[in-house]
Amino acid sequence: MMESPMIHMDFVPATAEDYTELMSISGGIFKGMDYLPYSYHAWLKDHRRKMYVAKIEGKIVGFVSFFLVDGGETAVGQGVRVAPWMRGQGIANIAAGFVWDKLHSDHPQVKRIRLVRAENPPLDVLKKYKVITSRAVVSMILPSGRLEEAIRLLEARLNKKGQLNNYTILEPAEVLKLFERTKTAEDLLPGGLLIQGSLPITTHRSNLEMLFESKITWIYSQAQNASSSAEQQQTDHDNKMNRGSPSLPPSSVGFLSLGTPAYPVPYADTTYLDIDMFGTDPASAKLHVVQQLKLCIQSLAAGSSIFCNMFAEESLRAELSQLQGGLIPFILTKEQIVLQMDM
Repeated sequence: MMESPMIHMDFVPATAEDYTELMSISGGIFKGMDYLPYSYHAWLKDHRRKMYVAKIEGKIVGFVSFFLVDGGETAVGQGVRVAPWMRGQGIANIAAGFVWDKLHSDHPQVKRIRLVRAENPPLDVLKKYKVITSRAVVSMILPSGRLEEAIRLLEARLNKKGQLNNYTILEPAEVLKLFERTKTAEDLLPGGLLIQGSLPITTHRSNLEMLFESKITWIYSQAQNASSSAEQQQTDHDNKMNRGSPSLPPSSVGFLSLGTPAYPVPYADTTYLDIDMFGTDPASAKLHVVQQLKLCIQSLAAGSSIFCNMFAEESLRAELSQLQGGLIPFILTKEQIVLQMDM
């Protein structure tokens, strides 16, 4: 049991039976774009994740979880929730202390803790954690009934429409091979981390295999200004399609994106899509957004809308903002910051 001079609170493992009560204290989180209602039950089944509810006199007042990554050497904190009537009373700090103690007692192999925060994290957090990297966040809504029209609008803004097919959808074996190249990770990934949504991880094989389980779409392309000609790139693409097993892209660093399978969120029957981008080429960034969206809508039910969160290098913010012009903006945050603290 964690205690403070004013608050006596129990942390107990979360269960499926806690779902309804926990959701009742989480209403309105992230302006209705909360991932927890969809993720909660899947998280419970994942042996790498530890989840706890905080209770006072048997009533849930908070939630905390951490996820073991990097071969078990890193814990990523996710999903902190505090009941509205308890906010401002230090509950989040008490939860952080509980996690710290739990890691020390039950997971001594953990060497560091990582967190992902939105812009302007609290000063007390910055005193404990160092900033590893940050990314620009640009978001938009593609309205139901107009998805194909929205995609055509985005396609019209691509720099070189003749290069729409100059990309490769990577299979798991190709992703593993891509990151066998040490220089690829060093040059392509901010802070050396592969950040998928709110999960910052290294390219440790166990992490990549975890992402493969999530059915993420991996797209890779050479930079649009690369020396190879458009004709050669198209030939490579055609050969890949004919073989049915695409060859790994050339060794020079290009552009990579990860697209999550769309999942429902509370906001107006909307589906949520994260597109995480790695690279600095503006033309490639726009191409990847369009292709990820085109692949995403293939699996959506009729009448669905999409909230699309695009994460990228800060240098790409202006281009991505221009790309989504005319669609419905929806700002959750403008920046994503990755923090780390050694145990």
